[in-house]
Amino acid sequence: MTSENLLTILKPFKPSSLPSEEVLVGSGTSLINSSASWTAGRTYHDGRVKTCQRPKGPGDGAPWYCRHSEHMKEEITFNELWTKLSVNKAVNEKNYIHEIKDSIKVKQVSPTAEIWAMHYHFTPPVTDRVFTVFQVVHLSSEEGKPRVGTIVSLPVDLTSPEDQGLHDLEPKGAITGRYVSVERVMELENGNIEWRVVTSSSPGGNIPSFIVNSSMAKTIAHDVPSFLKWYRTLSEK
Repeated sequence: MTSENLLTILKPFKPSSLPSEEVLVGSGTSLINSSASWTAGRTYHDGRVKTCQRPKGPGDGAPWYCRHSEHMKEEITFNELWTKLSVNKAVNEKNYIHEIKDSIKVKQVSPTAEIWAMHYHFTPPVTDRVFTVFQVVHLSSEEGKPRVGTIVSLPVDLTSPEDQGLHDLEPKGAITGRYVSVERVMELENGNIEWRVVTSSSPGGNIPSFIVNSSMAKTIAHDVPSFLKWYRTLSEK
């Protein structure tokens, strides 16, 4: 598989065949850079969160969606945001993505790469979902250049017999979904930071794709104010 089509939900990776972190971050960087030219969508939360999208193309399992927002340092600094995203990201997400019931670390692959199983609980009749991902964290901090933090998440399949021990750690009784995402925090020339996410996903099961796609932009846009609200509660303690 080439670096151009690593980022897809079509065929999740086995733990034994995960791409290198360097290649994965390079692919993620190229993809998230390309989102600047995607088709603009709606804006949310008083225009602070913008969205755009790209139709499903060859090698994609679903369309791509993006949300991006700009933040002044008085609201949140690069270090503050990056720390919460890059350290125990899956655990922190439980605090501001309310559908996440549990976050389970399945394996520490390297100091900057982990496998996580994310257990989502939805209001019945929608069945719980589990999304298991290989997550790579990379911080670019060359002297004299703006800092850029990148997190790439790929779907992982733990059903092979050799991965039984890891598979046992996944939540039981939930339908398997898949998502791939690239998340970036970047310092801007005006002193602000940009927080940008691109993602493509499928919840699995019998939920029609048009229902998922119609709500995706709004769903990911809501993560921004939800995160900031949670972060403010931390600073008030």
